[in-house]
Amino acid sequence: MPNLAQDTPNAIRLQERIAVFLLGFSAFLPLYAPQSVLPQLAADFGTTPAAAGAVIGATTLAVALSAPAAGPLTDRFGRKRAMLTAIFLLVPLTLLLTLCRDLSQLLGVRFSQGIALPALFTGAVAYIATRWSGPQAAAMTGLFVSGSAMGGFAGRFVAGLLAEFISWQSGFAALAALSALCALVVLLWLPADQGRPIDGIAAHVAGMRRHLANPRIRAVCAFGSTVLFSMTATLSYVGFHLADPPFLLTASGIGLVFLVYPISASVAPLNGRLIQRFGGRGAFLAALSVCFLGQMILLLPFLAAVIAGIGVFIAGIFLCQSLALGYVGRAAPVNKGAAAGLYVCFFYLGGSLGAVLPGLSWAAAGWPGCVALVCGALGLGALASRFMREAPRPA
Repeated sequence: MPNLAQDTPNAIRLQERIAVFLLGFSAFLPLYAPQSVLPQLAADFGTTPAAAGAVIGATTLAVALSAPAAGPLTDRFGRKRAMLTAIFLLVPLTLLLTLCRDLSQLLGVRFSQGIALPALFTGAVAYIATRWSGPQAAAMTGLFVSGSAMGGFAGRFVAGLLAEFISWQSGFAALAALSALCALVVLLWLPADQGRPIDGIAAHVAGMRRHLANPRIRAVCAFGSTVLFSMTATLSYVGFHLADPPFLLTASGIGLVFLVYPISASVAPLNGRLIQRFGGRGAFLAALSVCFLGQMILLLPFLAAVIAGIGVFIAGIFLCQSLALGYVGRAAPVNKGAAAGLYVCFFYLGGSLGAVLPGLSWAAAGWPGCVALVCGALGLGALASRFMREAPRPA
């Protein structure tokens, strides 16, 4: 009997597409899942919104701290092996969340999840870049981004839905089961890769230090940190806003609002058109303007307006992120992996601050205070974009 896996290359390509999609899905499934249940966590643990927001901040902080080591480690041990290890580790870690009895335990487990996640981010990007090229690489990268958008939505929605009808613990148990299923499909359908020798973590960190001397790299890192600060702040605290009058949404209702997340993510491929129309820096300012518009809409006291505002804001965020990632590759003349690791580090450091600092604004001025803080961060991003000039082309 013929081997169908070898005789039907189209089926193999379909399996690879599904596996790459699930890599993105698994990476973002647990990352922001607690956002839809933060009001419930704050009530159950008797804590403030700022302390509850640290449940998100603990994970993004761990991602930032471990990102510099993830690239060389995935190269050393093989990218598929590293990515599978990360997903399999996320299964028991997500289950551990169901056993936490106080906020400190929850923060500890969430921090551990963040340590595992960068192997998925960096491993997937490197795997795609080495296995495919040209339009195929772009298409597979698009599948990874689409998977991450769907994973971000599914994590928030499943956690919120089960929290309302059963408990927040059951939501995390369901996410652990989904992670296990993703790991099994990736194990079976993603072809193995060959690890390649590297200079080591020390050389990688040295490359990052050299990039820090590049003002354009510093500028895009600062820009990226303001982007994730704004997104984390908005999506973490809009749940508290929607749980209060006049909306009074339940956890499942808040989770359903995040349906706009993957829809808005579909605008990311428009970054090339923005650059063609407005130029390099103009494209960044145009994307930031979309974010500002979304924040203004979020101030309107109507549920439809809040949902629309989230959609517009996230569309702007995805445009900012796709533009920044492309700029990192252009701004780093050599050792682009180290430049990407540096960017990811600052990106998630900004997300960590965005999970906690808006809690102080919430205590002082409620939702308008959070919006004002986000707008301030976006203003800093616009300032950073002034220094993001294109490198001169060689003569």
